[in-house]
Amino acid sequence: MSAHTQTAEKGQNTTLLCQESYVCSGTDEAIFECDECRSLQCERCEEELHQPERLRNHERTRIRPGHVPYCDSCKGANGNIMHASMTGSRQIAAVRCQVCKINLCVECQKRTHAGGNRRKHPVTVYHAGKAQEQEEEEGMDEETKKRKMTEKVVSFLLVDETEEIQVRNEEDFIKKLDCSPDQHLKVVSIFGNTGDGKSHTLNHTFFYGREVFKTSPAQESCTVGVWAAYDPVRKVVVIDTEGLLGATVNLSQRTRLLLKVLAISDLVIYRTRADRLHNDLFKFLGDASEAYLKHFTKELKATTARCGLDVPLSTLGPGVIIFHETVYTKLLGSDHPSEVPEKLIQDRFRKLSCFPEAFSSIHYKGTRTYNPPTDFSGLRRAVEQQLENNTTRSPRQPGVIYKALKALSDRFSGEIPDDQMAHSSFFPDEYFTCSSVCLSCGCGCKKSMNHAKEGVPHESKSRCRYSHQYDNRVYTCKACYERGMEVSVVPKTSASTDSPWLGLAKYAWSGYVIECPNCGVVYRSRQYWFGNQDPVNTVVRTEIEHVWPGTDGFLKDNNNAAQRLLDGMNFMAQSVSELSLGPTKAVTSWLTDQIAPAYWRPNSQILSCNKCNTPFKDNDTKHHCRACGEGFCDGCSSKTRPVPERGWGPAPVRVCDNCYENRGIQLDVAELPSDEEGGTLIARKVGEAVQNTLGAVVTAMDIPLGLVKDAARPAYWVPDHEILHCHNCRKEFSIKLSKHHCRACGQGFCDECSHDRRAVPSRGWDHPVRVCFNCNKKPGDL
Repeated sequence: MSAHTQTAEKGQNTTLLCQESYVCSGTDEAIFECDECRSLQCERCEEELHQPERLRNHERTRIRPGHVPYCDSCKGANGNIMHASMTGSRQIAAVRCQVCKINLCVECQKRTHAGGNRRKHPVTVYHAGKAQEQEEEEGMDEETKKRKMTEKVVSFLLVDETEEIQVRNEEDFIKKLDCSPDQHLKVVSIFGNTGDGKSHTLNHTFFYGREVFKTSPAQESCTVGVWAAYDPVRKVVVIDTEGLLGATVNLSQRTRLLLKVLAISDLVIYRTRADRLHNDLFKFLGDASEAYLKHFTKELKATTARCGLDVPLSTLGPGVIIFHETVYTKLLGSDHPSEVPEKLIQDRFRKLSCFPEAFSSIHYKGTRTYNPPTDFSGLRRAVEQQLENNTTRSPRQPGVIYKALKALSDRFSGEIPDDQMAHSSFFPDEYFTCSSVCLSCGCGCKKSMNHAKEGVPHESKSRCRYSHQYDNRVYTCKACYERGMEVSVVPKTSASTDSPWLGLAKYAWSGYVIECPNCGVVYRSRQYWFGNQDPVNTVVRTEIEHVWPGTDGFLKDNNNAAQRLLDGMNFMAQSVSELSLGPTKAVTSWLTDQIAPAYWRPNSQILSCNKCNTPFKDNDTKHHCRACGEGFCDGCSSKTRPVPERGWGPAPVRVCDNCYENRGIQLDVAELPSDEEGGTLIARKVGEAVQNTLGAVVTAMDIPLGLVKDAARPAYWVPDHEILHCHNCRKEFSIKLSKHHCRACGQGFCDECSHDRRAVPSRGWDHPVRVCFNCNKKPGDL
């Protein structure tokens, strides 16, 4: 018997056929469904089958288009529902077994036809129409509809234990929540000690006992990181957190992660199963309130401006519900009915000097469990009542929630050193402030974490002390200070109005200068023959500033006269070399041809390598093979051997690869060099000896030049031997890739990454000099 045609098994809605085949042979359309016969029947079969007296009272219903029968296995012999009592509603059949002649839902099919011979029984698949589903929903009560809405909810990892967000972007966050981007939501999170049943509480409070958040009887915590799920009934994002007091690594980072979750929450449930409320509960909430007001309020305000959020994030923190479950002790306030529990909680906070000022409200909800399971109905009502209150925290779109969490994660992230871990507070300042420490005095920076990404400098409220190692003095012009301005000045080689060569001449005669942008040159170190006073006593004020890791020194030697002299000499040498390169090449090529043997091809005729055909450029060197006389590049003529048949011997000379391989072939007598060619050959050998001698002299001059460059290097420059690759593109330096120092930061760069020119007054370079790509992007004076 078949309920559908073959097309129905492919998912198309077709007409239901008679399943009895008593009169019609299973070809007529089904009109009735009989519960006692457990089949769909056409009009003729229904009439014939129910003619006997004992069958006339069968309950029969007329089916509608798209109708699908109920599961037969879910009902007992007397019609009582067995399986439906566990699922909450009567189940619709998914298939009909053609051998057993019964209708089965998905669960019953797995239970009765998953193994043995029944697994091979042919089945017909039902496809419920929209009308049938709508009919089923209309028949459900309100509680069943809510339960059905949460059947497909699953949780996902939102933030792992290292504070890394596990969703790629805002769209991915909305997709995993499985909600509309325009849906306005609130956030409910739960806190508490490990093993107190936080995940179990969320499952029963929001999802009717379904294990949306994983629970486990094992000793190890089953919740690592932060997990989230969407409750479609109450329109809230439910967040499960890792328990406190658990055996875990990175305790400081995980504690900081809890406060980030608290900051984006509208309602916080603190779950405790202690028979009496411990001080840790009040200490945790008090420290969380203090840290929230001190670090997160400002950041949440900045988030609204930075991300362009059209929904204001309230600076007032979330509401708190303390869910207290006891077994042997009475609930808080039961001994004194006249006093509300919230008043007793406020008294406890006051005695412990903890002030939860950041929270919009604190409520107490207790339950005493004489016999399991725990009753969560009171907590559920309290949560729903708080969610309906929009006076302080209004619902917002899921994209706003994600942006707030992302902004807090970007700001407060990174490892926390062990020496900065404080155990007197749950949320010490070290978890949220910059970890940089002054190298001179040892005090810490008081700015928020990762403030350098926004260009905000380090800052400390305490005064620093002078250290000769870092020379952390700063000079300010005394005359400008007396006029109400604070202008920093630095010692340098020459004034900004002097030309480079005139400035060097003045430096050699009268020493370094201190120049103020407003007052001009206020000091020269050798202005007089004798009696020159120290600038600190006359024209400048001295201030001591902090030395933060990664920052430059303050009054390092900016007297770059030696380096400027070398730069000028190198510029002159380079200019002469470039201007004379063309004529030098032409003259060299002509002279080489004059002393070359007759069998050598002239340089003017050699345009490319005779073997690899690589064209020669202006700077490329042409090499003649001493055997065949053709022109080759260096790679194709790098081998050497004697060529006695050409007069080159017994010392090895340059030959091409082909002639090197054909070394056994002797020349004919007619090819041997004549007396005239022998004289030319001697001239060629003399010319090569002269070139090798001059090359050795040039190489010998390069060695002391490197020593002079290192001696002339300004103090803030990185030494050449420490520069192995470009500071920007990371290319390794070689003979062909030269090193260049940025005059602003002193790091080593290749020419491509440091071809910009700009004045660097703070380093004593008042005229445009070489700076790197990163320093050139900085606004203002360097």
